Amino acid sequence: MKKDLLSIKDLTSGEIDSIFKLSASLKKNKKKFSKVLSGRSLALIFQKPSNRTRVSFEVGMYQLGGNSLYLSPAEINIGVRESIKDVAKTISRYVDGIVLRTFEHKNCLDMAQAADVPIINGLSDFSHPCQGLADLFTIKEKLRNLKNITLAYVGDGNNVCNSLLFAAAKTGMNITVATPKGYAPGQEVVKQAQAFAKETGSRIIITEDPFRAVKDAHVVYTDVWASMGQEEEIALRKIIFKDFQINAKLLANAAPQVLVMHCLPAHRGEEITDEVMDSGNSIVFDQAENRMHVQKAILIKLLKGV
Repeated sequence: MKKDLLSIKDLTSGEIDSIFKLSASLKKNKKKFSKVLSGRSLALIFQKPSNRTRVSFEVGMYQLGGNSLYLSPAEINIGVRESIKDVAKTISRYVDGIVLRTFEHKNCLDMAQAADVPIINGLSDFSHPCQGLADLFTIKEKLRNLKNITLAYVGDGNNVCNSLLFAAAKTGMNITVATPKGYAPGQEVVKQAQAFAKETGSRIIITEDPFRAVKDAHVVYTDVWASMGQEEEIALRKIIFKDFQINAKLLANAAPQVLVMHCLPAHRGEEITDEVMDSGNSIVFDQAENRMHVQKAILIKLLKGV
């Protein structure tokens, strides 16, 4: 039976740990896995443009001995030129897996239901599971553990925030989310994450105070204030989010040697300053690299069914 990756909430703690262990092996010994997906093909269906997601999947698939095919928004205008169901059923006849980067999470659900091959959510408005898994893998790599670690997410309660909530709750890591009023993650997401947290001992706090959020935090994380599709809100959001910038003043409240993360692309001078982004505390580009290693682990597990 095929398995998909649409949201971290669908993974068990054991599955996440297994992905992390394989990711570490892949990062340490690239040659050992150079033929593991030989003869396999991966379709990248993107409604949204991408730097890291496209490059990391294409290069990762190549390093595993497989092949990838990029299909731009102009080539497959799903839901307009052709239905998602028909695209899924057709492409399933040609490839061994599909990465879908889309605006609406429902598109991921519909494609997974119709496709005969594994579907990987490369980003939707609800979830960014590959990013969230790579982020926690990076934290574990740096701090050796996730238990008793506190991550402070400061900014918009968006898809990345949702994925971090699920990932933290599933792994027992503490997370505090600080957003302006009206921009917190959805109540259903928080409720689900809290239910997972009861099983792992994770502590979840939602606040509107960024200074409270980062107090004694081991990791501070941010994302852009306006995601793709929210371009008309940029001017307003710059005003609303101005006190949620990751800067030296805010980080002074965090734990000594705090790590700073950003999923990129970064709008320097808005959600994060150059001083912080380029500091010794920043592990932004380490987490960007780890997208590829974690996604390679995901590809092996889904395409080989292990």
